[in-house]
Amino acid sequence: MLGSTIINHRQHVGLQKLSALAGITHSSLGPNKKYKFIQDDGSGESALVCSCFRILENLELTCAVGQLVYRTVQTHQKVYRTGSGCLLFLAGAWSRVALECLQRGISVAHIISAMSEGLDVCFDVCRRFSISTERAQSQSSTASSQDLGLQVSKKPTVEGSQASTEPKEKARDALKTLNACGQKKIRLSRHFSEAKSENISKESEDSQPKPPDIKYISERLSHGCVDAMNLVFEASRTQSNNIQQETSCPTFDITKVMTCVLPGLPEEHACVTPGCILLLSAEQASLAHCLKDRLLKVVLINGDLSFNYSHLGFKRPTGIQRVSEEAALSSSSKEEDWMEKVVTLLLNLEVNLILVSGLVSEKVIQRCSWRHILALEKVNVSILKALADASGAVPVTYATQLSKYCVGTGVKVAVWRDLSSYERKPSIAVNVSTGVNSKLVTVVLTSCIEGKLQALEDQFWACAYRLHLALKEKAVLPGAGVTEMLCIQHLQKRAERNSSQQTKRAALANPYRSVVLHLMADGLMDYLSTVMVNTGEFSKVQAWTAVSQQLQDCNQSPGAPSMFSEVFLEAEQEGRAVSFPVKSTDAPSTKVFDNLSVKQEAWRKAADLVFLVLQTDAEVITGIDLKTEAAQGNLMLL
Repeated sequence: MLGSTIINHRQHVGLQKLSALAGITHSSLGPNKKYKFIQDDGSGESALVCSCFRILENLELTCAVGQLVYRTVQTHQKVYRTGSGCLLFLAGAWSRVALECLQRGISVAHIISAMSEGLDVCFDVCRRFSISTERAQSQSSTASSQDLGLQVSKKPTVEGSQASTEPKEKARDALKTLNACGQKKIRLSRHFSEAKSENISKESEDSQPKPPDIKYISERLSHGCVDAMNLVFEASRTQSNNIQQETSCPTFDITKVMTCVLPGLPEEHACVTPGCILLLSAEQASLAHCLKDRLLKVVLINGDLSFNYSHLGFKRPTGIQRVSEEAALSSSSKEEDWMEKVVTLLLNLEVNLILVSGLVSEKVIQRCSWRHILALEKVNVSILKALADASGAVPVTYATQLSKYCVGTGVKVAVWRDLSSYERKPSIAVNVSTGVNSKLVTVVLTSCIEGKLQALEDQFWACAYRLHLALKEKAVLPGAGVTEMLCIQHLQKRAERNSSQQTKRAALANPYRSVVLHLMADGLMDYLSTVMVNTGEFSKVQAWTAVSQQLQDCNQSPGAPSMFSEVFLEAEQEGRAVSFPVKSTDAPSTKVFDNLSVKQEAWRKAADLVFLVLQTDAEVITGIDLKTEAAQGNLMLL
């Protein structure tokens, strides 16, 4: 796959491959993602993708670095469903940092040490500037027009502020006053809106925290996927309506949310409905009509419902010969006996409905349909668990394990939509539910373009996980590039402080720390400028210039930006975090939020990828003094 990439074999090959792989996914960064067609030259099949993970999934990654990158991104995607583009981009950017350091003769140990310190600086920025969701309020009418992010325009402008005219001493006094009551109020120009009041009243201190405004938070976590986030908000509201919960601690339970994709219908037909929507074939449609609105007995199978199915990790014993006086039965007769045994067991248990997480063989579906037993496949394991909790059923791995203690009751099957008029193969959609106190929700996604359904589903789950994590962690980060800007600023300050104030002992420990930190900051600047380029409003040069100008304004303006720096340094000395209640009068007015754990984990995995490739390639070579060879310039890494 990387055959067309020019590799300099006198440099670190692994890091070059990592950088080349990251370059493939640049178009998937930011809210304005571009769709790509990936075609298989062998089969002629093609896939429509618009995310980093799907791009990697459809490529033939044969090299070791490619496999490592894919597994890392896949693991991150399974947990967070978002942030993979950031992960891979920074892995590429920081691999170029490591390459530059190697060319300058900096040792691997010094590179890893300095980059680890830089990562800690970024994590500290996230911790200090996280925004609390504990007291979120809906105050749309009073929302400030200022944004924490970069000015997305071709001519970047510097906004003025009333706070810039206030003396630094006043800022320090305000900071100390707020420290005394356990919360810091910061009045900043570009970064945070000015507080309306100089003091915090005792009434506000004693007041109980208000629940987060989920609508407000979800809008700022949409990242350009407005339609998908609207579906997420509707699913969250449906859950809260179906079950009573503490208003002071709202949650969005994604384990009880599922998606159902329907090709052939316009995207405007997407909707949210309580229950579990499943598609049935024409053969099962008549049975579903017979069973509708009845209270059914249900069994749950966690796996496939077929004769040859074995659970994950099962190994058949080898070297065993069975001796029997009876003639050996053929494979077909064994399967027939198994099916007869399973159906008889289901009839004895008076079961009407089988829900299976895996696949159900056609023969089993037919045999069960003859006996008025509806078998439904491809049900998410989390949905099975929710149905088990609601109905009292006990999931089993094999149908032969079923007993009366595994049967659940009180499940209903209702015909949700008749799809026969759309000439679809699944001719009917049914809704499986357990009553009004269930949090089960199905989001139905539709599109006239069948290849686009996967992208729409990915966008929905990305938005769903963002909202879920924000409510679970009770904190978000300022988005639109603000967190990265703060990290760049603090990396540069740490590098300058190291270069001017290092002791002889620290210099001997790592004399290249400032160089590496500056290069890491450049990597984050490259990330921001690439996102800006993807908006279509900037060239790469214009975007880089805009980011540099913003940083220069923060570092050199005598007004609010300098006050911001001093207030943060004072907070840094006290070792306390800056936490703001969302949309209160003392809160930063932001238009975009990012997830705290997603961003931190993406950065961590990006650095881990670079470290692993850097160290692995260095350790493959044996019998070479790395320091001596690097100093002589004769070392060629694999």
